Amino acid sequence: MRINWSYIKMFFLLALVVFLYAFASKKNSARKVSKPNVNFLGDNNLFITSENVSKLLIQSFGGVENVAKETLDLNELENALNSNPMIKSAEVYLSVNGTLNAEVEQKKPIARVSTNASYYIDEDGFYMPLSTNYSARVPLVTGYVEKNNLKSIYIVAKKIKNDAFLKKHVIEIYQGMDHVIYLKLRQCHFLVQLGDVEFLDKKINNLKAFYQKKLKDKTLDNYSKVNLQFDNQVVCTKI
Repeated sequence: MRINWSYIKMFFLLALVVFLYAFASKKNSARKVSKPNVNFLGDNNLFITSENVSKLLIQSFGGVENVAKETLDLNELENALNSNPMIKSAEVYLSVNGTLNAEVEQKKPIARVSTNASYYIDEDGFYMPLSTNYSARVPLVTGYVEKNNLKSIYIVAKKIKNDAFLKKHVIEIYQGMDHVIYLKLRQCHFLVQLGDVEFLDKKINNLKAFYQKKLKDKTLDNYSKVNLQFDNQVVCTKI
């Protein structure tokens, strides 16, 4: 009987590959996790620091350093980070050498509420707590504001963020008990009465036209209130 050495060589080669793969996998899974590496995406405004993120990871797993890779639940660690009110999204993964990596995108505030409670409104219109690490330069929100009813304030704050004129001049958003919204402008004595957020773009265009005309005439300081609630007109109250 003739022995087919080619098949025998292939068998042993295949067995060797399987053995090496199993050995490498076992060794890799037993590798200890090193100190977490935290990478922040986007802006570098550190409302939450890498130390804070590392603590969240440690608290959620009872310590992630020097833990075998196979025992880590990455979904659990991601959920722990995503539940933090400072974090918009987070991804946690392990590199081949055993480094635990966390990529974190922080929330971005567009207004700061300062009433009986103090907090930010983020770019998606949600609550965001203040940070002890960093303070954002955003318009102040005062008056009668409910944390569970931020829609109108959010619409105005987002408009301010995305409009160069408003971003430069508006320093405060005030909401009355009747939900009428006012704006305070930098270096201006008058109060801008927006009313509600209906036809907001049109109202802002009227404000810009009024401001530029009165700036040219050097009469901006002659008014105490500029009312934009009426259609196609700006009603002004003189001092």
